[in-house]
Amino acid sequence: MTIIAPRNATTAPIADVLENRWSPRGFDSSHEVSEAEIRSLIEAARWSPSAFNSQPWGFIVGRRGSDNFNKIFSALVPFNQEWNVNVSALIVALARVEIDGKKLPTAYYDLGQAAAHLTVQAETLGLNVHQMGGFDPAAVAEQFVLPEGYEPYTVIAVGQHSTDESIDDKIRERDAAPRERNDVSEILLSFE
Repeated sequence: MTIIAPRNATTAPIADVLENRWSPRGFDSSHEVSEAEIRSLIEAARWSPSAFNSQPWGFIVGRRGSDNFNKIFSALVPFNQEWNVNVSALIVALARVEIDGKKLPTAYYDLGQAAAHLTVQAETLGLNVHQMGGFDPAAVAEQFVLPEGYEPYTVIAVGQHSTDESIDDKIRERDAAPRERNDVSEILLSFE
């Protein structure tokens, strides 16, 4: 079965890097992400905007075969473990929700922007990412020494998409399914 990666059907022109972005689950098990590529992803996240320039984010990176990868992988829910065996790297994105005892109310929003910048940079580098909420944050916190005020919020799989026959048929079918988004009229609540 040959599956072509779906292209996003936009209703207005957007940058190619955004139009082509998507989150596959079928990854090439032979692909290795370089240190330079990982540093580029983190650099893109670093330059994200944040409230009061607080930069309330942190990242833990594990490339396949490393101790960090195994620790992050062990915190994934079983379904995510099934397809993440092939990814090149796993990145835990952490929100710094408190600094010196003061709550940062925009920490999750700001981390989301940093993750979005990382995602766009990955697409620019020819990489694919898939962000996941299906993991145990407490298990991540147990595996790593986290600075005070940091909470694991999401795990980001990094690699290159594959439609190889070694990828489970269910994953390949899911990756090939048409992509859907709410219509602009559903999300544009007011416009003059």
